Amino acid sequence: MKVKEFTLDDLVRILRECADQDVWTEIELGADIADEEFESLGYDSLSLFNTLTRIENECGVELSYDIVYTAATPGTLVKVVNEALLSKA
Repeated sequence: MKVKEFTLDDLVRILRECADQDVWTEIELGADIADEEFESLGYDSLSLFNTLTRIENECGVELSYDIVYTAATPGTLVKVVNEALLSKA
């Protein structure tokens, strides 16, 4: 069974659903945010916890909540989710 890859687009969709809408109105849709720190994007730890919960529910993976403190960028979080998906397969 092939595991669907979790993409930056998947993460951006979830981030928009979990974050304060005002934060995302200032971020360009086409902008590459993979290496931007969540903090510089105006994203707080509570929104990130909500994001992790949504990712777990949608992808069927279990993520450590330490990720809130160690995955400082969207690109890093996408990588962690994909590693969890691969280990689940």
